[in-house]
Formats: sequence, structure tokens, C-alpha cells
Amino acid sequence: MKIFDVHCDMLYKLWRDPSIDPYEHTSLHVSLKKLKNGNGNIQCFAIFVPEDVPFNQRMDVALKQVSIFYEKVIKRSSDIRLLKTKDDIEALGNDEIGAILTLEGCDAIGDQLENLHILYRLGVRSVGLTWNYANLVADGAQEKRNGGITNFGREVIGCLNNYKLWTDVSHASERSFWEALEIANHPIASHSNAYSLCPHVRNLKDEQIVALFKKQGMIGITFVPFFTSLNEHPKVGDVLNHIDHLCSLGGEHQIGFGSDFDGIDITIEGLDDFTYYENLHNELLKHYTVSQVEGFTYLNFIRHVSF
Repeated sequence: MKIFDVHCDMLYKLWRDPSIDPYEHTSLHVSLKKLKNGNGNIQCFAIFVPEDVPFNQRMDVALKQVSIFYEKVIKRSSDIRLLKTKDDIEALGNDEIGAILTLEGCDAIGDQLENLHILYRLGVRSVGLTWNYANLVADGAQEKRNGGITNFGREVIGCLNNYKLWTDVSHASERSFWEALEIANHPIASHSNAYSLCPHVRNLKDEQIVALFKKQGMIGITFVPFFTSLNEHPKVGDVLNHIDHLCSLGGEHQIGFGSDFDGIDITIEGLDDFTYYENLHNELLKHYTVSQVEGFTYLNFIRHVSF
């Protein structure tokens, strides 16, 4: 079993609390030890700058999280490998864990495209346009006006296209989603589920999902309980319901996982942390072929790496 998880918030937790040991601290859903014990092969680590950080300090916070990534993740263990290119991924050993740096929301870059160039040079390979609210790039899913992509946002997406990076539309408003999909060459939704099964504003409606698939985009099924089910205590089977639904929309080869581990306070029963991926893997094998399961857990995202 190999796992390619395209979204976790470990860096945010380490920034908030520098005393946390990234190797084995029990408060982490994704510690380095759990990645090893859970057969993790590739993990994306998000840079997330919260709303309470003053505007003029957000790039500084992003850079601090980049520093944490290199000092406390990459350098911490000899079998953690920084991944920047397809070649890096292909060279990854079976006993090694690949680490990819991502950006959750463009708040950190402000109105300076050069900040995006800097983050690219530092290793960022997937960029979420926004978090839940509006920034200078786009409106987020919880912005009531449902605005779209700004002129500056179009420049940002153009830059991502030039670098062949993923443009992440999770957290985008519905209008932002559609406008981004028109111009992004490599769109993904790193951590979103199906709105028709769980009508939360952060999830994608069927027409959005179908359009994303037609653009050869990927969806990372997420383990956020209230994005997964209206039931108070969702279980692994509720995650499978979203996979079944996305497959019915033609997405068998465009489904992966973006757990949002360490970005959530409560977890789905049976998916308590990264090591519990085995539960999901075993349950998937009851309903899908080995090749399909390998696609969901690892290969689908591998095939869609653009950088």
C-alpha cells in the first residue's frame, strides 16, 4: 500500500506551537513516525496563514512555515525526500517518504507576484487560490457575495500555468471555481467532497465535479467529518460513498485523497490519523479491484503530476 495525501496542516500546527516534535508528537495526525508506520509514500504539506495574521505580516509567516518544513521535516530524517519535479518522484525509493510543499490560499503573497515566484523557488508546487474568504486573488467559499477571480488572480493563475503547478480550487467560491477552471491548465481540488451527498459550501456540486474531470483535474477526497456526512459521527463507509459517487460521474482515474489531517479537531471514526489509512485501504478492497484502489490511494495523483 502506498499513499499520496495531497493536503495536511502539520506546518501550521508546528508554527503555532514550536514545542511540538514533528517526529512523534501524539497531538499530530501526521507525524513523521506515523507517515513511516502508515506506509506513507508522498505527503503534501500546506503553508496556511490564518486570518488573524496582519496583512503585512502574512508573507513572513509563510516563510517561517517554509523554514519549519526544511528544518523540522526534510532535515529531521534521512528517508524524507523533498520532491519538486516528476523526476524526483520517479527516483523516490519504496522505503522513502516524499514531501511536497503547497500553499493554502494566496493571502501570503498579497499583491506581489514576486512573492509567488519566491515560494516557487522555495519548493511550492500546488497553490490554493484562497481560503474561505476573499483575498486579492479570488473570493472564497464562505464569501456571501460569491465574487470571482480578480485581474491579479488571473495573473497568478497565468504564473501557475507557466510553472506547470497545480491550481487548487478547494475553498474557492462557486464563481471563482468556474472562472479558474476556464484558465487554469492544471486544476485540482485538493480537499473537497461531493455536495450532493453532504451539502456543505466547501464541497463541489456535480456539475463542478464533471467539469473538473473534463479538464483532467483531480479531486482529493477529504476526511473532514462535516464535509463527509450529515450524520454526527461519520465512518469510513461515508468516505466510500463519496468515492462511489465520484466514480459514477466518470472520475475513477481522477480521485485521490487530501485528508486535511492536522487541520481538523475531530476525525472520522476509523480514520483517527495517518496510520488509519490501512482501514480505508482494506475497506476499499472489499468494493474495488486492486488496480482501482492503487489508483485512488496513490497512482491517480502520480499520473496527474504536471510539474
